[in-house]
Amino acid sequence: MENSFKNIIDKSKSILILLPIRPYFDQVASGLSLFLSLRDQKNVQISCPSPMVVEFNRLVGVNKISQELGNKNLIVRFTDYKANDIERVSYDIENSQFRLTVIPKQNINPPSKDQIELAYSGVSADTIIIVGGANESHFPAIISKELSGADVVHVGTRDITLSSNKSFISFSRPASSVSEVVYSLIKESGYPIDEDIATNLLSGIEEGSSKFTESGTSALTFAAIADLMQSGGKRMAPAPYQRREFTPGSIPSTPTQTTRAPMITYTPTTQSQPPSVSQIPAPTPVAIVNPNVPTAHVPQQAQPKATSQTQNDVSDEQSDEEKNAPKDWLEPKIFKGTSAS
Repeated sequence: MENSFKNIIDKSKSILILLPIRPYFDQVASGLSLFLSLRDQKNVQISCPSPMVVEFNRLVGVNKISQELGNKNLIVRFTDYKANDIERVSYDIENSQFRLTVIPKQNINPPSKDQIELAYSGVSADTIIIVGGANESHFPAIISKELSGADVVHVGTRDITLSSNKSFISFSRPASSVSEVVYSLIKESGYPIDEDIATNLLSGIEEGSSKFTESGTSALTFAAIADLMQSGGKRMAPAPYQRREFTPGSIPSTPTQTTRAPMITYTPTTQSQPPSVSQIPAPTPVAIVNPNVPTAHVPQQAQPKATSQTQNDVSDEQSDEEKNAPKDWLEPKIFKGTSAS
């Protein structure tokens, strides 16, 4: 119980949360969530040696992450202003307020507001919480002499390796993401989880677990998701569907879709009748040539001629068939084609 996370935080006067060099989204989300949960109870700051990228802008409180280490001393610097142009600097206390006066030399303008730059230096933290990382090279600030007497606490999903002369307490444990580990520590310690903290942790767990596909994802992961959503956390909405334009006549489809053959309907425009026997052309006779017989001696077969008697017989037969045919025989027909699915 002495080395519990809550006990370490409760006895700390000032806390510094350190993110690794070029941190992942999950590490930034978990560090910010811890910062937001502790800032109302402790003097806490969060720092990262690398600048924040655009990807992190959707996290609540990302503007609180500073590249400068420490907040012990305030430094006032005048940019693009010659130091020799300043005659003297004085200060006084008026109505319990400190006032600094910069007096320039004669006929020289004082520094403008745009030329004033404020910064901090020096570290006064007695507890350092390092988030993620694998070894000491990811946190170059912890080897600083100003942090030599501070207690080091590690939070992550795997153990970290530090130099032999640097002792630390690790709260790393197997999980889907660092955000899930931070959620467990905040929940176990009884620290608050408001809507902003829950939203950051939700985003960190989802990104850190690669949409819940990592091997560390378990039932505890989904239990944490449910609790964070009940606390007011909001999941980031997926990208909206973009409408695609197709050229006229094209049919969009995917390889898994099955396209059925269209239904074909045939409708004749004019009433058609079957051809009569007299309209069928007679076959052309073919002369058989014997190669062993000279061409001059091959007799030509006479072409038969249709007699008028034969034509009359055919016409009478066709007339009888038309009289005995069904009534719908001469009506137009509609044929429909189908295809098996």
